[in-house]
Amino acid sequence: MSTPLLEIKNLHVRVEDNEILKGVNLTLNRGEVHAIMGRNGSGKSTLSYVLAGKDDYEVTEGEILFNGEDLLAMEPDERAAAGVFLAFQYPIEIPGVSTMTFLKAAINGQRKARGEAELTTPEFMKAVKDAAGLLEIKQDMLKRPLNVGFSGGEKKRAEILQMALLQPQLCILDETDSGLDIDALKVVSEGVNKLRSADRSMLVITHYQRLLNYIVPDLVHVFSAGRVVETGDKSLALELEAKGYADFDETNAA
Repeated sequence: MSTPLLEIKNLHVRVEDNEILKGVNLTLNRGEVHAIMGRNGSGKSTLSYVLAGKDDYEVTEGEILFNGEDLLAMEPDERAAAGVFLAFQYPIEIPGVSTMTFLKAAINGQRKARGEAELTTPEFMKAVKDAAGLLEIKQDMLKRPLNVGFSGGEKKRAEILQMALLQPQLCILDETDSGLDIDALKVVSEGVNKLRSADRSMLVITHYQRLLNYIVPDLVHVFSAGRVVETGDKSLALELEAKGYADFDETNAA
């Protein structure tokens, strides 16, 4: 039996004097898509930041294994080179840096960290063209400064393009449906689904079941007060949509 891609064991995390995660346990196997749902403040985004290595989040107990190795011992750039990718809820704008310049720097930075040869300009251009074609992204969007003047849907599609080019093993999508209308949601979800594979796993963090109509998960985990209080198949998301989170808060308190 192969080693799970991601193993989170009894994870406790504090920010300043506030304990946010209070014993999270979660295992993600290769090729699986798991959804994490919960109300605001339940710890969903905190988990994504800890996985990516964001500063100011103190792990006080527990461990995270990625491909059997200690993820918490890695710096953020090492995690990225190892295959961890976080798509932000609100991608930042970077005036003065073209999207193409950013993409090339990101790809070659990771390749260099892994001891691989950097892509030549022709190789890079072909990779971008192929990925943009797969995701139906127009070339004029790539000529603009990164995320500057982009609509919400364009920002999310730009991040999906980064995923396609970087080829991570673990994709963490932090409320990728935030700020999207239904048409943009369909387009972004279709892009994510095109990147699903037996070698790539995804954690999809969301408040709402509607995203999971398009990105159908293998398992759904409900967060409440810093813990996973329920795990089930995609029907669990429908139950949450119908009943809300109150019943699961009671489960957590019991």
